[in-house]
Order: sequence, then structure tokens, then C-alpha cells
Amino acid sequence: MPNAIINGQSIYFEDTGGSGPALIFSHGLLMDHTMFEAQVQALRGRYRCVSWDERGHGRTQDATEAFSYYDSADDLAALLAHLGIQQAVLVGMSQGGYLSLRAALRHPQIVRALVLIDTQAQPEDPAKLPGYMKMVAEWMQHGLSDEIATIIEHIILGEGFSGAADWKARWKNFRPNNLQQIFTTLGTRDDISTRLGEIQAPVLVIHGELDAAIEVARAQDMTNRLARAELVVIPGAGHAANLTHAEQANPLIERFLANLPR
Repeated sequence: MPNAIINGQSIYFEDTGGSGPALIFSHGLLMDHTMFEAQVQALRGRYRCVSWDERGHGRTQDATEAFSYYDSADDLAALLAHLGIQQAVLVGMSQGGYLSLRAALRHPQIVRALVLIDTQAQPEDPAKLPGYMKMVAEWMQHGLSDEIATIIEHIILGEGFSGAADWKARWKNFRPNNLQQIFTTLGTRDDISTRLGEIQAPVLVIHGELDAAIEVARAQDMTNRLARAELVVIPGAGHAANLTHAEQANPLIERFLANLPR
């Protein structure tokens, strides 16, 4: 399976190839490239689909030092360059949206459009962050308990997702050094709300109605600040709407892509 040496990291990625317009899928915190399987399978015949594991996640090399989402944005841009892709639609869920927005600010020339799923431009909610960090500290010290795994399940996947057991098993394999780095990056990111007007690419914002991690109001604020953005709320969906409600998310993405200027 392919890895690219990028910015001192060994980055794992998958590339469907093909001559169609390029899409690059960036996953959320504690997830990996496979969370976009339903989208890749739906789109691969018409688009070149690239999905990757970000620093500290999945099959990418362990995160051995502090990094920011600007570093991850640079990783995305460098991965596209490695693959010979000059411009792509950036599809990012939660953390993947944080880095995709920063990629659009730092590397606007690579961005054809953005699809932002259950994400935001603001920093982490100060009312929620202490609880997250307390869970992480316990996880790092004692391993992932069933209780904490269930809390994370509810935050990310919502209620009753059939694939929850598989993700909980993956979370148990996270190593402490990766947990420390990725949650430090999450908690220390900057507020880019006032810079969103700089992004001129068209944007589709998809948000789960029942997202327990990021309220719909934050997605609406982001949409309002972007120059060319549309918000669609998926009824009944939680934080990972593309994963748990792919049958609603996929047509929205396909329609948006089909309407982009060639």
C-alpha cells in the first residue's frame, strides 16, 4: 500500500487514479481514510478519489512532535503535488475540515471547491474541551475503557450506528503519544472565522442535525462568512454524517460536484 514521505512524515494514502476531476478526502479526529469508503465507491468511476491518513492516525507514521492544522494543510498540498494533481476538491470532515480550510487559505491555487462536513472555523468550544482532555488523560494512563469508548461513540457516530463496534476496536489501538499530539492540536487551534471571506472557491457545507460535537449554529456562522457557500442539514445525523448517513450525504455531494464549472 502506498506511503509518501512528506514534510518529514510517512503519509499513507489511497488513490483510485483515473483522468476525472480530483477529490481529496480528509478524515476527522480519531478516524481514518476508511470513513469515506461510501463516498469513494459512489464517485470513483467519474472522479479521481484520494483519501489519506493524517498525522497520528491510521497507517500514517506516528506523530512524534507537536504539529498544527497548518502543518496538516501543508501535508495535503504536498500529497497532491506528489501525485501530480494541480487542483482538487477538498472534502473534509470535522478535523479534516479544519485542515482543508487552512489549505484553502495557504494554498488557494490547489482548491477547486470544498465540501465541509460537520466542521467549523471557530476553536473548540471551551465548555467541552476540559471534558475531552480529562477523557484523554484517563485513556492515556489506563487504556480506553468501555465507558469512554461509548461516550466517544455517541459524540462521533451518534446513536445506533451499525459500524460502531469496529470503530471502538480501532480506538483501543491508539498509542498514547498519538493521542497526546492530536488532542493538543485540536485544543490549541486558532480561530479563522474572520479570514473565511478570503476563500473564493465554492463550498458545500453538510452538517448533521444532531451533531453533539459541533452545533449547527457554528456551521451556519461559517457558511455566512464564506463567499460562496451553501449549508445543508441532514435530519437525524450526528457528527459523522457522511459515514452514518451516506445515503443522504452522497446525493448532496454528487449534485454539488456536477454543478461545478469545468
